[in-house]
Amino acid sequence: MKKLMLLLAISFLSFGLSAQILQPVKWSYAAKKINKTEAVLLIKATIDNGWHIYSTQQKEGGPVKTTIDFTPSKDYALNGALAEPKPVTKMEQVFKMNVLYFEKSVIFQQKIKLKKDQANIKGKVEYMVCNDKQCLPPEDIDFSIPVK
Repeated sequence: MKKLMLLLAISFLSFGLSAQILQPVKWSYAAKKINKTEAVLLIKATIDNGWHIYSTQQKEGGPVKTTIDFTPSKDYALNGALAEPKPVTKMEQVFKMNVLYFEKSVIFQQKIKLKKDQANIKGKVEYMVCNDKQCLPPEDIDFSIPVK
C-alpha cells in the first residue's frame, strides 16, 4: 500500500510540474527624469532563451505585434512616438512575410512631458511570445511606473 501511495504521489507531482504555466517573458519598468518637466519611461522585456516577442512595428497579417498603451492623465503627456531598438528581421513561411522580433531582451522607451513634479504612469502591454515550436496566446500586462 505504501508503494502505491508513493507511486501516486510521484505521478501527481510529475503531472503538476509538466502542467506549469509557461511565462518566458518577464517585464520590468522604470522612469528616468531628464529635467523638471521631462522624463523617459523604460519598459523592459527579459525573454527566456529560445523565445521571442514581436516588434511594435510588425505589419498586419502576421503575428500579434507588441502594443504599449498609456492611460491618459492630466499629470503628463506623451512626447513623440514609442522608441525601440532595431529588431531581428526574418522571413517566416508560416505567415508568408518578414516578421520583426526581439530575443533575450528589449527596452522600449517613451518620452513624456510632466505637468506636475511627480506622476504615476499607468498602462498596458499586449504581446505574443513564440519559439520555434509554438506561440503562446497573446497576453495583456498592466503596469504602473512612478516618476519622481
